[in-house]
Amino acid sequence: MQESSTKPYLIRALHEWCTDNGYTPHIVVTVDENTVVPPAHIQDGQITLNIGTLATNRLILGNEYIEFQARFSGVTEQIYVPIAAVSAIYARETGAGMGFEVQPSRAYPGDGASSTASQAQDNSPSDDSPDDDPKRPRLTIVK
Repeated sequence: MQESSTKPYLIRALHEWCTDNGYTPHIVVTVDENTVVPPAHIQDGQITLNIGTLATNRLILGNEYIEFQARFSGVTEQIYVPIAAVSAIYARETGAGMGFEVQPSRAYPGDGASSTASQAQDNSPSDDSPDDDPKRPRLTIVK
């Protein structure tokens, strides 16, 4: 039997730590064909998502995926993020958190995921965006 990854457990633990300390947990996701997020909010192939209790509805922090509903520009969206695509979780207020290695992800078990994600992939990054975004946390990769 193959040992399960520690990544989903660490994500849940840091989510709980952020919540218990009054911080807002955010995840950084590398968008791939199995990620379902609003395409307009993807930058440089990544998206940062607020996964705090006030920003999400029906949040599921599972072993294979993170799923929830959230509002983007006033529109409720169903979000699906494979755990394998999460590159970091951190507290917005302090930047404290943890970085992860991104692995190939598996398809969403629901319907229509890959078509939405494929549209997101068509959003090519802008060449004039700064490399050193002061809002982006500096985290260490944990293997």
